[in-house]
Amino acid sequence: MRIVQLANLYSPVSGGLRTAVDMLGGGYTEAGHWRALVVPGPSYTRRDTESGTVITVPGPSVAPGYRLVLDPRPVLRVLGRLRPDVIEVSDKATLTVAARWARRRGVRTVLFSHERLDAILAPRTPGWVPLEAVTDRWNRRLAASFDAIVVTSAFAAAEFARVGAPSLHRVPLGVDLATFRPLPSVDDEAGADVRPVRLVHLGRLSVEKRPDLAIGAVAELVRRGVPVRLDVVGDGPCRPRLRAWVDRERLPVRFHGHVGDRATVARLLARADVALATCPIESFGLAVLEALACGTPVVAADRGAAHELLAPGAGAGVPPRAAAFADGVQGMLRLPSAHRRAAARERAESYPWTTTIAGMLDVLAPPTPSRTSSAVAEPNRW
Repeated sequence: MRIVQLANLYSPVSGGLRTAVDMLGGGYTEAGHWRALVVPGPSYTRRDTESGTVITVPGPSVAPGYRLVLDPRPVLRVLGRLRPDVIEVSDKATLTVAARWARRRGVRTVLFSHERLDAILAPRTPGWVPLEAVTDRWNRRLAASFDAIVVTSAFAAAEFARVGAPSLHRVPLGVDLATFRPLPSVDDEAGADVRPVRLVHLGRLSVEKRPDLAIGAVAELVRRGVPVRLDVVGDGPCRPRLRAWVDRERLPVRFHGHVGDRATVARLLARADVALATCPIESFGLAVLEALACGTPVVAADRGAAHELLAPGAGAGVPPRAAAFADGVQGMLRLPSAHRRAAARERAESYPWTTTIAGMLDVLAPPTPSRTSSAVAEPNRW
């Protein structure tokens, strides 16, 4: 197949979206397919890589490190030159016009839904707006425009199941089990029995991600007399306010900012006793999987999709309140370290990228009456 991936807001700081697009694209190429990726940039560029062709089209900066295609016509011109068999769209806004372009030419289109629209818009929308009705209307349009829609979790599937999307597939993401792995010496360090409890929070520091819950959990644990230290990996608009809070209360928190080297991120995750996943609207939770793969159990919000990745001994889902996260941390620490680390790694090992790539290739291929796949759940089962 000639596969073209389209993505908005794709950048070195875009976290899970970039990881998913890159891992899938590399997998398509390794499976013998031709692959191209089209993303916004400051100008037109084209370069060939081991994972296929990467093309940028003009897209203005909409936030530090993020660009968005506002005028999709250059994208459509690029598609005309690339002559794809199938287009995978990682965007619910300006790039969705590619579906109309493709339908006129008999090209298959798949929408990869990286976020749940109503959950993303809720914190930014006045209460008088009928948000569910508005998002349902847009999602019906998307479902009618694309040949298939892919979601990564039951939580993400719910908004499309609600409007009766006719071709809805659930394909969970995977984790790089070689890069994200346990450190065998973590619990053998001198003084491990008296050192502070090491916590880690990995994610963008934006309002909807609720990083304040991680800082609040540390403050609560300190009040309870628990020696603790938190590493915050990531950046975003909330960082100044969070840092002021930490400085004011002299909390044991270190801000690392955005860390681009995945091996460094893996070491920070592996050295922690517990990871905190505070976002209550997460559509999957790739950072959760990465922590689990490092043998680090996770306390996650019991809303959204992140808690769907947990298993007994590997983590706990708690209400999105600071005190509840503190309770969750203390609950995980009551389990023997070897037990919780083994349970975390075992859970992550059930999510290899090979399964995700196989599931996506099954969706991208034109359907035939005889073709079935256990990697892709049947439509509308949520």
